This record gives sequence, C-alpha cells and structure tokens, in this order.
Amino acid sequence: MFLSGGPRLGFKTSDFSREPCRAYGKSQVNYISHNQWVCVRFIQRQLLLTERWKMIRGKPDDDEYWNSTKFKAFTFDDEDNEFTRLKESKRAVNSIRSLVEDEDEEDDVEKVNWSGEPIGSISWSVKETASSIRSTGEVRDQSSPKIDNTPSLRKNSSGYSLSSLFKGKAKTGSLQHFSESFSEQSNRNYGPELRKPKSEYKDYISDWTPEETVKRMQQGKAFSLEKFRSLQDKLLLLDETVKAHDGNVITAVLIFLKKSLSKEILFRELITREIALRHFIHYLKEMGENKLLVELFKTLGRSEDMALMQYKDHLNIKDENRRRDFLKNCLSLPFSQEDATHVLDHYTLLERQIIIEANDKHVESGSQADIFKKYPRKASILNMPIITTLYYSCFYHYGEPEGTYSSPANIRKTFRISDKQFLLTCLGARAKLKSWFDVDALFTTKNWLGYTKKRSPIGFHRIVDILQKNNAPVQVLQEYVSLVEDTEQKINLAQKYKCHDIIINTYRDLKDRQLLIEYRGKVETDSSDYKKIQELLGNSQIRWKN
Repeated sequence: MFLSGGPRLGFKTSDFSREPCRAYGKSQVNYISHNQWVCVRFIQRQLLLTERWKMIRGKPDDDEYWNSTKFKAFTFDDEDNEFTRLKESKRAVNSIRSLVEDEDEEDDVEKVNWSGEPIGSISWSVKETASSIRSTGEVRDQSSPKIDNTPSLRKNSSGYSLSSLFKGKAKTGSLQHFSESFSEQSNRNYGPELRKPKSEYKDYISDWTPEETVKRMQQGKAFSLEKFRSLQDKLLLLDETVKAHDGNVITAVLIFLKKSLSKEILFRELITREIALRHFIHYLKEMGENKLLVELFKTLGRSEDMALMQYKDHLNIKDENRRRDFLKNCLSLPFSQEDATHVLDHYTLLERQIIIEANDKHVESGSQADIFKKYPRKASILNMPIITTLYYSCFYHYGEPEGTYSSPANIRKTFRISDKQFLLTCLGARAKLKSWFDVDALFTTKNWLGYTKKRSPIGFHRIVDILQKNNAPVQVLQEYVSLVEDTEQKINLAQKYKCHDIIINTYRDLKDRQLLIEYRGKVETDSSDYKKIQELLGNSQIRWKN
C-alpha cells in the first residue's frame, strides 16, 4: 500500500527491483526476500532525499536552489508542504514492520550483500549512504578542501540491525528513534583516528616506582598505592615519603599502611623511623583514636605518655560521680611525679566540688542564707578550675573556719595557692560585694610592736585598678593611691581618679610652689581643695624651691 506514495517521495516504484537480490557468502548462497529488499531501498532513498534537502537549504547560491519549485504561494488548502511530507514519510517507515513481520519471523537465514557484509548492519548502511552522497558532491563548494567521507566505524559500535529492527528487537529506542539517530550520524565526516602518544597514557598506568609515586602525590596528580602489596614495597614507599619532607604525603602513606598492615607490624617498623612515628602519633591524636594510641605507647615503652592518654579519657565522661571514680583509678597509673600531683589535685578538687555543690543546693533551696537570696548562683561549680572554685568560696563562704571544705583558707592550703593569686582572687570577690572592710583587712598587718601597716605582695597601683573597676568610692581609692611608691605614677593615678587631696599633698612634699599654683586653677573656687591650696601657699614656714 505504501508503494503508491512513491512519486510523492521523489522516486518511482520502478526503482525497486522486482527480482530478489542474491549474495554470495563464504560457503552458501543467501537470498533476500523481495519485501525486505524494498524496505531497505526505501530507507536508503529516504535518507538520500533528506541529505539533498539539507544541502539545498545550506547552499542558496546554487542553480538547483533557484530553479526548484518547492517554494510555493501559501494557501490554507495546500497541504503538500514539508511538514506533511515528513509526517507521511514517518508513517510509511512505521508501516514497514507490519508488512514484513510475518515473513521475517519465518526467515532465519542471514542476508548479506555482494561483498559479503550482512545486510542491515550499520557499516553497510553508512557505506551505501556515503556512496550516494559522494555522487551528489558536485553541489558542494569547490573551494573547500576535500575530505574522505567514507566512515571508519567499528562493527561493534552499535547493536542495531535491520532484521532486529523490523522485528522490534532494537536494543534502545524504537524504529523512529533509530531513523532519526541514523540520519544525524550520516551527516558526520569520519576520518582516521590518530593514536595518542605513549606519554599521554602515562597517567593511566599504575606501575610507578616509589619515587615516581611520591612525586605525583606532591604534584597533586592521580596516583595509586594499591600496587604496593609486599611489605618491602610499602616500606620503600614510606622511606621515600620521609625523604621528600612533605607532611601531607607522609600522613597519606601512613593511613594506607594503617589500613593494609596489622598494627603489630606497623608499630614494629615505625620504631626505627622517628619522623614517620611522630607524624603517626600526631595523626592519631587529631583523629581521637586514643585506644590505638595507648597501644602504640605501650609497644614503644612510653609508659608516661600511655598514662596521660588514659587520663585524657575523663573528658568523655559527663557524670561527675563516674568521672571522680575514673580519676581515682588513674592515680595508680605510671605518671611522672609532676603529673601524678596534678592528677591527685584534680581528683581532690572534683570530690570537694561535689560536696560543696550538694550543700549549697540544699541551703539555696531552703533560703537559709541571705547571700544566696541577694546574689543567686548563676552556674554550677562542678568541673570548674581551682581559681574559679576559690573565687566562689571567697564570694559565698568567706570567713568560714579553716576546717570546712568550702573555706577559702582550706582551699588555699590544700591546693598550695600562692599569696599573690589568693590576694587577687579574694580582692576581686570582696570588692564585687562592696565589702570594703574585708578589702582593708587583706592588706593590714601588725608588727611585733603592735603597729599596723598595709602591705601587699603586688603593686598598689594594680589594687587601685581592681577597686576602680568595682566602683570603689573616692575615699577608698585615695587611701590606696597614696600607698603607691612611685611619685609620678601616684600623681597620674590621682589625676585619673580625681584624688585632689593626694596631688596637693604630693606637691607640698615636693615643695614645688609653681605646680601647686598651676593645679589651683584646675579645682573649683569654692571647694575645700582650693582653700587648702591657698593655706599652703600662704604658709611662711614652708621653704619652697621656686
């Protein structure tokens, strides 16, 4: 039925041979049925017409383009346009399967052409189309270089064949998809494929030496460590990385050895390689693999480092009672003398904090102490440093007898806190509470004659700064500014905190009349400081220097 559309498609039905095509194979003669041969020739003619149409549209200067009659006046009744032709062609191609399906199922004989190639293969169809295109090559521009359009396709590049196509057994896609993809493929120009130089295949070969592998790792190129399978090859690779002095490369190789070697063999080999050992220890610390690190220290005989790593596990324990028990067990580990003292202090401090926290919670909930009402606790004291614990004790438990756990004196004695540290911590806590009497008592001492005197293990200028930050009154500031020994520093502090009386007395002791007169202009006229300056300037008993 579809053969009646021959003239519309641009060729006659007489172009199809009525005789079956006979091809000679290696040992037998295969015959192609008439209907199949008509289908093959139909597809070839259709592809050829598509190629001619594209070339005509791409070369508008050709005579064939201007003499053609495909450009007609537009009418709504005219359905003989390009879109209609394509639709009819597509329907004709889709109707092939229904015509030849029954005959193809009965014919299982392989069909070949005169040259021995299977009919319907991609290479055969491409060659037929290319030969037809070459016959019409005169339409192309003569100035362009000639290129051999004979495609050099591999026979296994596609799974399509006409026999499977007609039976509906194409690997991917339908007949329509195949005709469209084949049409696009026939437009390409195929040339001989040039082989790449061997140097470009170097990146895809994994038979590098240890030196080449390390160099590639440093340069950021692709590399593979899986080829190093024997222990000797792995150790040679490790030695080369150490020679390269690149920490990242050393760490990468150590990770590979950690995965591919047993820990006993790895530890044994790292003992003689100090640089690699240090990198491996650092890597395990960063990754938090404390268990493996403890085993490594045990193998190396570094008992103190092993004990410290076990002690570090207390950070992962959240419950205070369990952490206290863990620290108690750590006391038996082989620490150095200094580290053993630190672990003992940590255990004692946590045990004391647990007792103080439980007691203060009970007192605070029962509202038995005024200080907890006036200054409620903002956080728990558990797991706090020793200085924070001392500040807490000076704030809430100042004045308690030394026998109690919460007493500042008891904490100072138990944990061997220095005088300077104790004074600064206690001063900050009592100044926060505006307890100036307790502040004064911190610096007052008596000699063997019973006289009192203020002394401090730290400079009084630092004490003045702490008091000023806690909004101490001027009278308190003047008392401690006057205790500063350096005269220039004393005057600067007095001017900074407006302690006029100290400045006036200092200029009087210096017997500097000019400075006193100059400072008189900085105070108010009706103030007591102004009157005091006037009295000193009128005192004839003072021998002024100027």
